[in-house]
Amino acid sequence: MTEEDLRPSPDRAPRPVHSERLRVPMWWWIALAAVTALVVYTSATVGARWWMWLLVAVVPALLAWLFVTVGRERIEVESDGQGGGTLFAGRARLPFDSISRTAVVPATAKQAAMGRQLDPEAFVVHRGYIPTMVIVVLDDPLDPTPYWLISTRDPEALAAALPDNHYS
Repeated sequence: MTEEDLRPSPDRAPRPVHSERLRVPMWWWIALAAVTALVVYTSATVGARWWMWLLVAVVPALLAWLFVTVGRERIEVESDGQGGGTLFAGRARLPFDSISRTAVVPATAKQAAMGRQLDPEAFVVHRGYIPTMVIVVLDDPLDPTPYWLISTRDPEALAAALPDNHYS
């Protein structure tokens, strides 16, 4: 985040200050391609029947669809440069005035945050293949949700883009 991001825009329209897509790792796609190639080669070598060729086509297509669907989740922060803005996590949105504080959840603390310490009323956007998270504590008496727990590849940048970022 630069000094320019903190200045109000001339038209006072919110502008993105942080954006990321929670895509699956590239090695998943490489592994899918390698396994598919191996199965095609093996099927061709042994003279597979028609139903086996159907599986060779359908299973990788379903896995590719799953990878695309899981990796569609988006985390964005928009700011108007005047202290207002919105955090978007998937389809959910959270205005800045509802945020009390934020904190980085390092990879070493992720298991505890998602396990025994997780509040059942928390809003969670979790991807197991992303090692770090950010916790956004809410300050809205009308909302029963105590905090948001969001997977992110760049937790410091996400926490810095949010207001009152007392992260450690």
